[in-house]
Amino acid sequence: MHRHGAPRWTAAGPGRTAPRPVPRGTVPLLAAGLLLGVPLLGGCTSASGGDPEPAPTSPGSSSSLTGASAPATAPPRQPPAELTEDQVNAAVARIDDYAQNALTKTGVPGLALAVVYKDKVIHAKGLGVRQLGKPETVDPDTVFQLASVSKPIASTVVAGVVGQKTVKWDDPVTAHDPGFALADPWVSSHVTIADLFAHRSGLPDHAGDLLEDLGYQRDYILQHLREHRLAPFRASYAYTNYGLTEAAVAVAKAKGVAWEDLAADVLYKPLGMTSTSSLRSAYDSAANKATPHVRDAAGWQVSTTENPDPQAPAGGVSSTVQDLGRWMRLQLADGTFEGKQIVDPAGLNETRLPQTVSSPTTAPAGRTGFYGLGWNVSYDAEGRLRLNHSGAFSLGAATVVTLLPSEQLGIVVLTNGQPTGVPEAVAEEFFDLAQYGHETVDWLGFLGKVVPAAAASPVSPTDYASPPAGAAPAKPDSAYLGTYGNDYFGPLTVSSGDGGGLVMSLGPDNLRFPLQHYDGDVFSFRTRGENAAGLSGVTFAVGADGKAATVVVEQFDHDGLGTFTRS
Repeated sequence: MHRHGAPRWTAAGPGRTAPRPVPRGTVPLLAAGLLLGVPLLGGCTSASGGDPEPAPTSPGSSSSLTGASAPATAPPRQPPAELTEDQVNAAVARIDDYAQNALTKTGVPGLALAVVYKDKVIHAKGLGVRQLGKPETVDPDTVFQLASVSKPIASTVVAGVVGQKTVKWDDPVTAHDPGFALADPWVSSHVTIADLFAHRSGLPDHAGDLLEDLGYQRDYILQHLREHRLAPFRASYAYTNYGLTEAAVAVAKAKGVAWEDLAADVLYKPLGMTSTSSLRSAYDSAANKATPHVRDAAGWQVSTTENPDPQAPAGGVSSTVQDLGRWMRLQLADGTFEGKQIVDPAGLNETRLPQTVSSPTTAPAGRTGFYGLGWNVSYDAEGRLRLNHSGAFSLGAATVVTLLPSEQLGIVVLTNGQPTGVPEAVAEEFFDLAQYGHETVDWLGFLGKVVPAAAASPVSPTDYASPPAGAAPAKPDSAYLGTYGNDYFGPLTVSSGDGGGLVMSLGPDNLRFPLQHYDGDVFSFRTRGENAAGLSGVTFAVGADGKAATVVVEQFDHDGLGTFTRS
């Protein structure tokens, strides 16, 4: 669940298939989270956010019927609204208590939520504290990091540019960024903006995220996506923060501006989202902001998330529920805000269509989950379309937004704790209360297990903390010292530590990782960053000359890119 995303499952309840988790390898992280990128309860919408457009009828057909209206020649684009205002208000009246109880049970420090209904923010609330140990409380104007909820915001921005006729969703990326390439030249020339926003380019899951953990910046990461082996083009789904980022950057290049400025000009400023930005510096400088937290054996602790600027379109937005209420109003009104068309409805509607299967069902009566353009897309038990996306930073943020367009209803929930399932549970509880008047699933209990599991980076099957009995000794340090090259991760240097032992250095800032001996030529190091996964292996291959010729770093080798060769 690397920052951003949502675990993949299908909602349970009356007439629903029981939720099922998906192995993390197929989960879009989140995250830019990890997580979670994967479809939570996906949702979709049609071109209309209001009442269904009257369907056309055959000329003169009404005169041929007696005492009845003429039948429509086409079904409505959306089912009619089922929920009454009283049902929605009753859910609003109960959701704060549920959210507060979720904070109490889990220990998550703070939460903010907002509900939009019929083009109004009918409820906005802050609960808990911005930072443990300090008295300042969360309110609707508290700035949170959004993680992967940035993705549907990014697709809204691109839809706005599509409406300006600067780009089309089906434009090849290289039409606007000629230097971009993937491993296959044919795919490089054909992959479109939509392909990358729908995670169907063939790039592997979370391609590029580990480079960010090492401190590489956006240009380097995007240029090195070409090192990844590709799955079948447009025939496979894998959640990629940097694939989506490349598409957004290409759109910004078409406009001749930076992505961060484009997002502000197309969306944030026209909507009056004065506390929203795609720059980490804006979050850092906000006086009223929610501090990230993580939970360890000692309980919840203040944390620091990585700087998500390199993947700003995929996970770098910070905002408040007040501002996001404005954005949800625009979404539910087909790009209109307070009587003015801000985003072209046709460009926006393309984001809401199923583009690729992200969560295949395994049961005949189950429902398939889809990914649109920056949105998880699904159909609920009542046949309505949903738009949804979760976001997660394993280092201290979890968020969700869900829209039910036929009801003109949406909710956003932001928290300042690592992924625990709290925001998703609050959102699902809200829709249960509105539809049924009661909970159909123990959402907090269920999602409290599924979301953390989806968010966790895969750990090594080897317990490096416990060397085997009779472990072979390491060779002299001189066998391992030196610099090893890698076209993707850059150089790796093994040197002597200040207090003895070996140290591995990587990345543009030469991040240092002490090596601990495990067995023979195998060592381990403690991973860190958004994709930290405990101890991971470092295996040297020593030749007849007594020098290591190569070293394989286990954490970096998921896609076969983890071998470094002595320079």
